[in-house]
Amino acid sequence: MADEIVVLEPGDERAQRIAKAMSSQTANDILAALRDGPLSAAEIADRLSIPLTTLKYHVENLADAGIIEVVRTRWSAKGREVKVYGITGRLLIVAPATKDIRSILLKYASLFGIILFASVVIAAIMPLFGAPPPTGGEESRLMAFDNKALGAPQSAAVPQTVNDLVIAFFLGGSSVILLLMIYEVYLYFTYYRRRRMKN
Repeated sequence: MADEIVVLEPGDERAQRIAKAMSSQTANDILAALRDGPLSAAEIADRLSIPLTTLKYHVENLADAGIIEVVRTRWSAKGREVKVYGITGRLLIVAPATKDIRSILLKYASLFGIILFASVVIAAIMPLFGAPPPTGGEESRLMAFDNKALGAPQSAAVPQTVNDLVIAFFLGGSSVILLLMIYEVYLYFTYYRRRRMKN
């Protein structure tokens, strides 16, 4: 699990540093090598068969972007301090800037309106594509009897109507929108607002 969650806005300085650091295949190869565990620059260079000077350039970019870090130091046989690098425990999320809580609520109110409109349209056109369900005559009594005889739950005896489908669609869509809104409001109060206060 990530030790820290960092929310980046597209175009900000840190997002640009990350984009620069990740723009080459060598950087991706370095990260792949570090997935197995922390390594020194010389060990990474040996694994990837690249010059140490090339590797140091990419390692510095990745460290500057906060993707890797020095996890410990050790001493070489010649008595030199050797840095050992590892992947940071950060989860990076790139998301567009959120101006205020009002814009979040307006966005989701619009989505709710779309779900409501779609539900009305579905309710209007669904009867055109299928026969109406039984209305309680002989056919529904036979259906209920067959379901009882087969040991099916009583609710299975009731045929699903167009209204049930529309309500299910509306409630499902509204639930998804509500969950997304709660998550974005949470992000606003924990990350965006804190960042704006720092600036």
